[in-house]
Amino acid sequence: MSRTSANALLLLAALIWGTTFVAQQLGMKDIGPLAFTGIRFLLGALIILPLAWREYARLAERGVVIDRHDVLSWIGLGVLLFCGATFQQIGLLDTTVSNAGFLTALYVPLVPLLAWLIDRHRPHAAVWPAALGSVIGTFLLSGGELAALTVGDYWVLSSTIFWAAHILWVGRLAMKKGTPILVAFSQFVTCGILASIGAVATETTQVAGIVAALPTILYSGLLSVGVAFTLQVVAQRHTRASDAAILLSAETLFAAGAGAIFLGERLSVVQLSGGALIFACILFVQLMPLVGRTGQAKTQGVT
Repeated sequence: MSRTSANALLLLAALIWGTTFVAQQLGMKDIGPLAFTGIRFLLGALIILPLAWREYARLAERGVVIDRHDVLSWIGLGVLLFCGATFQQIGLLDTTVSNAGFLTALYVPLVPLLAWLIDRHRPHAAVWPAALGSVIGTFLLSGGELAALTVGDYWVLSSTIFWAAHILWVGRLAMKKGTPILVAFSQFVTCGILASIGAVATETTQVAGIVAALPTILYSGLLSVGVAFTLQVVAQRHTRASDAAILLSAETLFAAGAGAIFLGERLSVVQLSGGALIFACILFVQLMPLVGRTGQAKTQGVT
């Protein structure tokens, strides 16, 4: 696969994830947030089941053993996914798609901060201005008044902690034994089961509601959970990390665009500037370390 083709797939993944915010919000007109989350992730797991089985068979042929520790780690990852997805889904009950898209993306500056706190890996200097800029961007996104942030906005903000922790953990587990699809399948199943249990315990879900929400469930389950993840895994083997960071961060812009097109959402100039600042901080924290390493490599090459 060429680098251009890989970048196109990453852009498609970002488009799917960004527009899925609309499906997530519309789907809750008919069923609750936990039921929606449970069904979409179980559906996504079903979609990648053949790929997961194929990967397991290939590993077995190579003599790679999947032990109890691996499975428990994958389940733990699914718990983080459940928390992030559920908090985000609940937040969409009381916020706009545009806000949810920008606020969710705050996990990007959080990842190196958590790595520093948990693993004692000192973050790149770019993290600190990016984190400050993200806070300022959130303030502007609220319209310049923190009181203007809704309960839903705070739910989405809370979800970013779990998204960041999830990203820290998922890379290690996927690379440990070369099991990206099995890791994805296991976390989808775990998230789907936990959300479904929560829905049975706290929500009233009727078959008619599921049928009415089926188009949004299919979009978010088949495309967002199943297809987009697979596109990302395949594409990032054939393109540069800087390309991936830029293209996948475009999810925030697609979310705002989808909210405007399908839901008639509009952002003020102040809110747009806040969203733009958050997006700039996301790119800054991703790309500055790469620029530093590139410069260092050139210097070493000259000497």
